[in-house]
Amino acid sequence: MKPVEDFDVTRYLGTWYEIARLDHSFERDLVNVTAGYSLRDDGGIDVTNRGFLPQESRWKEAQGKAYFVNAPDEGYLKVSFFGPFYGSYVIFELDHKDYQYAFVSGPDTSYLWLLARTPHVDQSLIDRFIDRAGEAGFDTASLIFPSQE
Repeated sequence: MKPVEDFDVTRYLGTWYEIARLDHSFERDLVNVTAGYSLRDDGGIDVTNRGFLPQESRWKEAQGKAYFVNAPDEGYLKVSFFGPFYGSYVIFELDHKDYQYAFVSGPDTSYLWLLARTPHVDQSLIDRFIDRAGEAGFDTASLIFPSQE
């Protein structure tokens, strides 16, 4: 995926709600999922992913860090939650005007997220996300829309 340009990390900071995702082991069965971003002293970004696991009646949280791969005005970062291992975090569509939604992929078509500043979004945005992701080869029939209640 081609990362967005004219990216402003300070506008991206804060809390994002997960509207849709492809399934993967580290978020399996989670609801009320959020991602929080804040600046690190070393120029990177602290990442806090949090979600509720209803079957166990408990919250799960993962702390990570992210760094820009190229320039800080490009929505292309590498993220690590597990020591020295990093994965791609590509923001391939973004609401540049208000920073209210972001389409994010990983290093391949097995990682995909729709993030928003609010826990619910218009169906038209979800439809756009599905269309855009489908055109890029993602398995949109397997998308999960976690509860944000």
